[in-house]
Amino acid sequence: MNIAIKEREVTSNKTTTGLAKTRNIGIIAHIDAGKTTLTERILYHAGKIHKIGNVDDGTTTTDWMEQEQERGITITSAAITCFWKDKRLNIIDTPGHVDFTIEVERSLKVLDGAVVVFCGVAGVQPQSETVWRQADRYEVPRIAFINKLDRTGSDFFKTIEQIKHRLGANAQPIEIPIGNEADFKGIIDLVEMKAYEFVGEGTEIIRKECQIPPDMKKITSHYRHNLIEKIAEVNEAAMDKYIHDGGIYPHELIGYIRNATIQNKFVPVFCGTAFRNKGVELLLDGVANFLPSPEDIPSAQGINPDTGEAETRKPDPDGHLCALAFKIMADPFVGKLIFVRIYSGTLRTGEYVYNSVKKAEERVGKIVRMHADKQEIVKEASAGDIVAVVGLKKTTTGDTICEEKKPINMERIHFPDPVISMAIEPATKADQEKLANALKKMQEEDPSFKVRYNRETAETLISGMGELHLDVVVTRITREFAVKANIGKPHVAYKETATKKVLSTGKFIQQSGGRGQYGHVEIELSPSEKGEGIVFENKIKGGQIPKEYIPSVKKGINGGAKSGILAGFPVIDIKVTLYDGSFHDVDSSDIAFEMAGSIALQQALKKAACVLMEPIMDMEVTTPEEYLGEVLGDLNSRRSRIESIEQKGSTKVIKALSPLAEMFGYATVVRSLTQGRATYTMEPSFYQEVPKNIVEKLIHGETQR
Repeated sequence: MNIAIKEREVTSNKTTTGLAKTRNIGIIAHIDAGKTTLTERILYHAGKIHKIGNVDDGTTTTDWMEQEQERGITITSAAITCFWKDKRLNIIDTPGHVDFTIEVERSLKVLDGAVVVFCGVAGVQPQSETVWRQADRYEVPRIAFINKLDRTGSDFFKTIEQIKHRLGANAQPIEIPIGNEADFKGIIDLVEMKAYEFVGEGTEIIRKECQIPPDMKKITSHYRHNLIEKIAEVNEAAMDKYIHDGGIYPHELIGYIRNATIQNKFVPVFCGTAFRNKGVELLLDGVANFLPSPEDIPSAQGINPDTGEAETRKPDPDGHLCALAFKIMADPFVGKLIFVRIYSGTLRTGEYVYNSVKKAEERVGKIVRMHADKQEIVKEASAGDIVAVVGLKKTTTGDTICEEKKPINMERIHFPDPVISMAIEPATKADQEKLANALKKMQEEDPSFKVRYNRETAETLISGMGELHLDVVVTRITREFAVKANIGKPHVAYKETATKKVLSTGKFIQQSGGRGQYGHVEIELSPSEKGEGIVFENKIKGGQIPKEYIPSVKKGINGGAKSGILAGFPVIDIKVTLYDGSFHDVDSSDIAFEMAGSIALQQALKKAACVLMEPIMDMEVTTPEEYLGEVLGDLNSRRSRIESIEQKGSTKVIKALSPLAEMFGYATVVRSLTQGRATYTMEPSFYQEVPKNIVEKLIHGETQR
């Protein structure tokens, strides 16, 4: 056993307390950039595991699901805790495939920092941009790790330029590689101005300090100067020293970089190759030095559900309880595991807590600290912790857990709309109840997976983010829940929207002896901006409709929008303004105004020149140059719009916008066209009106289905 391993074992036995020494981080990236491999190496260096697993062999710690091991991809985010030096790291390894983007979304919502992994060969890829935008949405500070520098075609400096230009990041290297591709053998630390050489292979690799190579002194000086210059631009103290040539010590520079990173003004860039075990320890130092602790991020924001006033919760273990449920996982032994991030206060086993969204009291049966699929029971968890809770029967993803006397509702997690659907039915009557139970549990776990019943066709439709997403769901249903089911062909989740402004009246009046029902609303319907969904505005003045009935009107409108008038698809991107109406002192009720709202919307849609909308996918196809013509010809036949064609080494990279309806089975076709040498990625971009020559056939086909 070498000295390095002994040191790791000692390090792993250290325990830490205090928020300042906690790091809640996520590993995010495009598919196949090396996230899970990097996570596995981090766990090894932190002493959490003593044998390194391999993604291709299905032996990594965080890819514990059977399907993850079979497919060689991450499907569900996995949480794990380890220690590095005096810091406790709560790490979430997330999927890279766009079909499971919800896992990245909800993880970033509760994390304080992120490590974004880039492939040194492919650079910034489509899903790299998606996860970066998700991190922007939640203002998550991040550091970058450029991986696979030992691969042919890797280019550290070119990837940094792509991060700057394609992602708009103020990114600068904290270290630069010594050598490239097969000759990658070390790293120069620009903060400490020290060089390290990697000696050995695999788990026996040792990082030895060495002299900065003479032929690299000039480039090292250049990038060190750039680093200080860029930090000075975003930090006044550094600027003052820079201007007055006072000299900046390494420990000062670390402080300046940390400050700028936490404020999202700077992105430190690290380098290495996780598979070869090179650069991981320096990256861990970067996580400890530059990413925020729970104390460094703004206090949790929320709304008091009783008063409607904004409230904050500071990261204080002795404060009022505030925790967000961000993930649900079905466990065969304990039932439902609710993953929560605690922002304030302390959660204890056996205590009662309050779900402010469901307005329900729940009892904490058990608290566990997760290590992928393994569980460590703890008696309590406090501010800054990410744990799983057993016993919260009514809690679902996005709910806030707090104290009943001090309620707070935190902002809900953004869930994307599904873009693909398929029919599913039990193979036998005996499977009917089992299928219903399986679908219910899958919906609880995955908010991007939807189930609805089509009354016209008597079909149960399941919807998700892509073919792979639904394939994984169906496989889980048949394996984990032992359900025999018949599956229909996938089809596109179309939407409907209005194209002109109209006025509409909705009346629901019933008299059947005794108390009747009376609801009357006047609405204006108009198109809204793309991506806004359904916007409801109340302009009632003077009490034409009492305030207590307004939520019912909104509920009726949202319910009515679930089925449009062209082919029964959900309605999106409309604004509904309630401007008038009337009520009856005795006969008016919530249900009457809900029905009136639904009727008004349906009447408005009939007059609003509705159109059918289809999901458009952002595509990137990488193909050898000799097959460019065949690939372009096929894309054009699929109604694709070619955005750009770039040269990358000996390959061509085609960027296109393609209707999802035309892309089913594309993986097989593109492999056939290029003798298996082309690759592609595809992710939802926006909804666009279906061409008129396709609409009639489409509506007729959907009506028949």
